[in-house]
Amino acid sequence: MLVRYRYRLYPTPGQQQALARVFGCARVVFNDALRTRQQAHEAGLPHITDAELSARLTACKATPERAWLGDVSAVILQQALADLNAAYRNFFASCSGKRKGPTVAPPRFRSRKDRRQAIRFTANARFRVLPNGKLRLPKIGDVAVRWSRPLPSKPSSVTVIKDPAGRYFASFVVETEPGPLPQTEPLVGIDLGLAHFAVLSDGRKIASPQFLRRAEKKLRRRQRDLSRKQKGSCNRAKARVKAARAHARVADARRDFHHQLSTRLIRDNQAVAVEDLEVKGLARTRLAKSVHDAGWAAFVAMLEYKARLYGREFHRIGRFEPTSQVCSACGVKDGPKPLHVRAWQCQGCGAWLDRDLNAAINVARAAGLAVTACGAQVRPGPVLAQRSEAGTHPKSHREAA
Repeated sequence: MLVRYRYRLYPTPGQQQALARVFGCARVVFNDALRTRQQAHEAGLPHITDAELSARLTACKATPERAWLGDVSAVILQQALADLNAAYRNFFASCSGKRKGPTVAPPRFRSRKDRRQAIRFTANARFRVLPNGKLRLPKIGDVAVRWSRPLPSKPSSVTVIKDPAGRYFASFVVETEPGPLPQTEPLVGIDLGLAHFAVLSDGRKIASPQFLRRAEKKLRRRQRDLSRKQKGSCNRAKARVKAARAHARVADARRDFHHQLSTRLIRDNQAVAVEDLEVKGLARTRLAKSVHDAGWAAFVAMLEYKARLYGREFHRIGRFEPTSQVCSACGVKDGPKPLHVRAWQCQGCGAWLDRDLNAAINVARAAGLAVTACGAQVRPGPVLAQRSEAGTHPKSHREAA
């Protein structure tokens, strides 16, 4: 199983200049190849193959105009062409219907002002991790790495990334064997929401951290400072980095919360079931900011790949399953309810049901998991006794007297 391990890089000022040069060379190769294919398409010529683009790159490096491309590793330039070929394949597959999901746009030209810059080294580039912990990159040097955890195996490639906040990262692709965790009994259903980030079928409720909401005041101030700077000025560049760092802190906090919670759920439960939410549709409503702040899609993706990695069961329930309309105690369906109704009494059995907890239990049952409402806030309400019971009929009192 191929997984990515990401670490923070701390290049020196000289290495940052070398990385900027490499980013620019990869960008030029990508744009030249894209322009060549566009011109061939406009002229009615056949589609230029990948091999022909590679041969043109080799010939281009011998010309005086592009001789400086030889100052960087050739693997990086070939990987830039591979990125263009992958973008075209995805575009053609999306047009023909072979690729699922939203329609993929055709490749666009890269810019030095793009939010994210990235280059990729494969094993042919002969990058390696040194015994002193530094990462040796060809024609760049030995870059300091913050190792937060050891690599499980020898990496097959590494991608060097520069994010909008000016930070550098190394993303290693390694192959690891799934390591099943010890068998455990609990089976849990999860109902994702906004008031509570997650409500579990065993009665636990996990509060929503609301990282974006808590940082809105600072983000607003950073964005206001950025908008007041003159375009093209050095002060605007500094303000842009400050705003990007503020947003990066929010994203990092949310990602860390998702990782910790998903790891805990996978470790403590043998099977996990979640509902397949229509996040794109919800993001077009008045709750859009809260939906994006919650990050449900990223959290569910983490649950899925960690369950596969650690030998757990993962179930995704259809979004049209009426989990909020069916009583988890008796199974009676009493129809949809507005969002402000957080608890109601079942018309069949008289039990008082918590909306989110009831949905979590129904999610687990829809996945075929045997769950109980342990710790659930479900309590029976006052129900009229049946007339066949002793001492409840008025005639019984007269006869007893």
